[in-house]
Amino acid sequence: MNQPSKSEQFDVENLRRRASEIRSAGESLDPADATVLNPFARQIAEQFRNDSTSPTMLIGQFRLFELTVLLAIGLLVGALMAPIDTGDFLARFALITSGATLTVLLLQVADTYQIPSLRGASRTASRVFIGWTLGFLATAAALYFAEPRPYSIAALLVWFVAGAGFLFLERQLTAFAIRNWARNGVMERRAVIVGGGEPAKQLVRQLEQQPDNDIRICGIFDDRNSERSPTVVAGYPKLGTFAELVEFARLARIDMLIIALPATAEQRILQLLRKLWVLPVDIRLAAHANRLRFRPRSYSHVGAVPMFDLFDKPIRDWDSVAKRVFDIAFSLIAIVLFWPIMLAAAIAVKATSKGPILFRQKRHGFNNEVIEVLKFRSMYTNMSDQTAIRAVTKGDPRVTPVGRFLRKSSVDELPQLFNVLRGELSLVGPRPHAVSAQTGTRKYVDVVESYFARHRVKPGVTGWAQINGLRGELDSDEKIRARTAYDLDYIENWSLLFDLKILFLTPVRLLNTDNAY
Repeated sequence: MNQPSKSEQFDVENLRRRASEIRSAGESLDPADATVLNPFARQIAEQFRNDSTSPTMLIGQFRLFELTVLLAIGLLVGALMAPIDTGDFLARFALITSGATLTVLLLQVADTYQIPSLRGASRTASRVFIGWTLGFLATAAALYFAEPRPYSIAALLVWFVAGAGFLFLERQLTAFAIRNWARNGVMERRAVIVGGGEPAKQLVRQLEQQPDNDIRICGIFDDRNSERSPTVVAGYPKLGTFAELVEFARLARIDMLIIALPATAEQRILQLLRKLWVLPVDIRLAAHANRLRFRPRSYSHVGAVPMFDLFDKPIRDWDSVAKRVFDIAFSLIAIVLFWPIMLAAAIAVKATSKGPILFRQKRHGFNNEVIEVLKFRSMYTNMSDQTAIRAVTKGDPRVTPVGRFLRKSSVDELPQLFNVLRGELSLVGPRPHAVSAQTGTRKYVDVVESYFARHRVKPGVTGWAQINGLRGELDSDEKIRARTAYDLDYIENWSLLFDLKILFLTPVRLLNTDNAY
């Protein structure tokens, strides 16, 4: 195995550092470089519009399902064959829950929660049986010492056989389902190869040779002409240029971009990253063709194919689940608390001016998709501006007297809680802007190159920028740059505690109404 020299190793680390600087500085493609997707690529992208389930999410759900069923089996056998007084049930419940959790942990240690293990259930049956046996014995021993009337031998035997039978049958069915889901595209990570020629061909061949590969290659993009890069690489068509790739990745809901270029082509890779980092995807540099081999922790792997991690998709997998649970829980609490205010606002809007109670406006959402955001109507109906090309200013005659109060107090934003429940918004995130919103005569994206990087996560009802005083009208280049900078900082440093901090600071910051009109 060739060991890299210090200078060679520095090149790869330097590439990662430069990539991080691109993100921190907010560099991205010039909006003028954006290219309309060609009809063939658009047709391919439309075929991938349906959502898929990531392997990480599937494994997490599978663990939770096994834990729940093992707990239910233990409680059911106990209720039928070893009944106890109601007062002792809580202690039994705690012990059986701990035993089910221990069993799941043992199965995790035995590597039975990996996709290859789940796909080949028969190969891992002995490890699953040993894990269940150890977990069961520990639980039975704890119950023997903790309960005044121990389980009978018959009850323990029924419990053990029922648990083992469940794990065996369920994993056989899961193996069949995973193979079926993989064929039908339900469980996959959608990937695009960036770069053509021989490196891309080798990469495709290696990915296809992986026996438990969850990667679906959706196409290849390359700027080079057909003489330097063939139109078909390893059976996959070249769908367009790098500029077209941004639109394709959004439409096809791509999960991963794999750059098939040598690590030594640093400048070309950095040029690519300036175009691609605004997308909510993982960006990897394939290391399959490099003769150098670095320390194992330098790589991630797709099967056995080594990759250098350049960018990770923000708020992914179980983080996204946690954030969604957070959104639903706090939105329901907010609706319960604020429904009298919302009802009063609706009556006031309807009683004081003609037109609908709610104002619906098209705005940019996650992945640059267009969503319809709800607000209490604050303008006269005949003066409403769906495009938001002309921002609301201080003393704006288009705003009704009631609307002026609603805007200053941000009560007009409360209907967006229903956008949160529908999954279009998050409680906390970059504020969504109208599709045609602009400052002066220029759209926001013309002012800030990295503007669309805000859309790598769901937009929010409140956000880090608003907490830092950037509320209301964006009437200067400096304001939109500052808001974008705060939004990107939020995305890079997201956590549930950060969301909670922003959520509880929001009412305090709303007391400052200088920029809200």
